[in-house]
Amino acid sequence: MRWIPWAKVGVHVLCLAPLSWLAWDIYRADLGPDPVAQITHRTGIWALRLLLITLAVTPLRRATGWNWAVRFRRLLGLYAFTYASLHFATYLVLDLGGYWAQIFEDVVKRPFITVGFLAWLLLVPLAATSTRGMIRRLGRNWQRLHRVVYFIGICGVLHFIWLVKSGEKIARQEPYVYAAILAVLLLARVNWRRLGGALGREKTTPARG
Repeated sequence: MRWIPWAKVGVHVLCLAPLSWLAWDIYRADLGPDPVAQITHRTGIWALRLLLITLAVTPLRRATGWNWAVRFRRLLGLYAFTYASLHFATYLVLDLGGYWAQIFEDVVKRPFITVGFLAWLLLVPLAATSTRGMIRRLGRNWQRLHRVVYFIGICGVLHFIWLVKSGEKIARQEPYVYAAILAVLLLARVNWRRLGGALGREKTTPARG
């Protein structure tokens, strides 16, 4: 597994590429007539994409036996949190102009902001407990805590769907593509649990004959 560190460097490069491209477009003033909307959308869409890629690691490992894939899950999750935080910061600083009180009104009155804010809020403790020290301290509770990532995925997809319905100029089919991907990942987890339970029962059932 000597190639793992080099692969992680590649993951860093790939995860930073969309942010670098965005920074380059900002520098060139090439974000169209509504730069804030572009920054908001591009940071948000990559937060969702990276979150779904993170959720795909476990089903991929189980389906292929590639146990090494788990070594990239935490890194991908932290990048998903980074993009989600940039998405939230763009909304707060550039869209609202730092007017903090407005965010609480939006959270209450606008459902797509409610679920989006909830998704980011739930990502905070996951990012804070992603270190090896916290994993050791929490033990089994760490796994219980991080299962909330599936609910975060649902909130992220709903945020995107409701955002489009609220009038944003985004292809209306795009959010449902991500919803379908998330549904497949959730069903894969359920099926693997059922299969594991069936195999466990089979092993514990005494042979007849």
